[in-house]
Amino acid sequence: MTVAVFLLSLLAAMALGIPIAYALLISGAALMLHLDMFDAQILAQNTINGADSFPLLAVPFFMLAGEIMNAGGLSRRIVHLALTLVGHVRGGLGYVAVMAAVLMAALSGSAVADTAALAALLLPMMVRAGHDPAKSGGLIATAGIIAPVIPPSIGFVIFGVAANVSITKLFLAGIVPGILMGAAIAATWYLVAKKENVTPPAKASAAERWRALRQSTWALFLPVIVLVGLKMGVFTPTEAAVVAAVYALFVATVVYRELKLSQLYALFVSAAKTTAVVMFLVAAAMVSAWLITVANLPAELVSLLQPLLDHPTLLLLAIMLLVIAVGTAMDMTPTILILTPVLMPVVKAAGIDPVYFGVLFIINNAIGLVTPPVGTVLNVVAGVGKLRMDAVTLGVVPFMLAQFGVLLLLVLFPQIVLGPLKLFY
Repeated sequence: MTVAVFLLSLLAAMALGIPIAYALLISGAALMLHLDMFDAQILAQNTINGADSFPLLAVPFFMLAGEIMNAGGLSRRIVHLALTLVGHVRGGLGYVAVMAAVLMAALSGSAVADTAALAALLLPMMVRAGHDPAKSGGLIATAGIIAPVIPPSIGFVIFGVAANVSITKLFLAGIVPGILMGAAIAATWYLVAKKENVTPPAKASAAERWRALRQSTWALFLPVIVLVGLKMGVFTPTEAAVVAAVYALFVATVVYRELKLSQLYALFVSAAKTTAVVMFLVAAAMVSAWLITVANLPAELVSLLQPLLDHPTLLLLAIMLLVIAVGTAMDMTPTILILTPVLMPVVKAAGIDPVYFGVLFIINNAIGLVTPPVGTVLNVVAGVGKLRMDAVTLGVVPFMLAQFGVLLLLVLFPQIVLGPLKLFY
């Protein structure tokens, strides 16, 4: 009955068009009334405590770093470097999108920011070259969702806070799966591009490649600084976010000189608005998380899934199917915040490594960004590329299936995640 009250109140509020953060607060209030413990002070106190977290300070700084990189020329130079390296091969612009997405994922950690930059820079080029607009849009959308997996990742920060799991370990564990996601998209694009008769751009000379590498060196150093700093224990993930933002600001204003001081206010406001949405979601979700614990829902779920606890692979498959279903109707951040406190006790009871589960969970949620009907990243590509939503949805299908293939591979072979983690950490 408790589960029904929580889910029905949440779904009813969402069906009425109420923003998800307010819907979470309404479902929390409904649960408190059901448990006969309604108190507005408790509601307010848990909302405030939900956002009062030092690790969550990483979110605004990574958001700001992404804004600065797009406006300051760092993202454009990454794309140009990829273009000089692989742009000349058959379907080369598609490989440029994948390579640029992997490199940019190591800079910002925001799928929406990376996808918007890629769509603005590469989609017109791909269409002009003769590639199908819908398939090109689908490729860029699925390439953009690598951002929450390769560190630094805002998704890992939020999951780490909600699940009380080491964010540094999550960052390092996401490197290999993120590269595998890129490889799967590239392989799928190879099959798609074979059917298109498109003349690739001329091959860049060695001098052009060297010039592109030299121009992008400052941008490429950012992920190196972040990852080496985390590995060596120089700074925490939160401090890494500050380093990323300050470094990006320095490169954009002093080295590349593409970002004017007069533009900073607008960038700060944009990053602040996005951060406010995320932080309000986190605060509202923490109320539900506290009530879920008080109502003992995790224990009920553990007992319900008792037959699967001795079969971790089957349990993971069942959880992944659940997350896929939720991801079709809900955005990444609320999905993480709602499901994490419910699923973590089950995962721990089954003896599944929390870091390993966190990587699978975030990959699944990232794929949810391109699954209709919500598909936030799909909307970004359709909006930036001026494409019909139904066309982009069809174009994304083969690449989305490839990502699900990677997820299944990681479920069946945990050492793909855990093996490199032992080397990195």
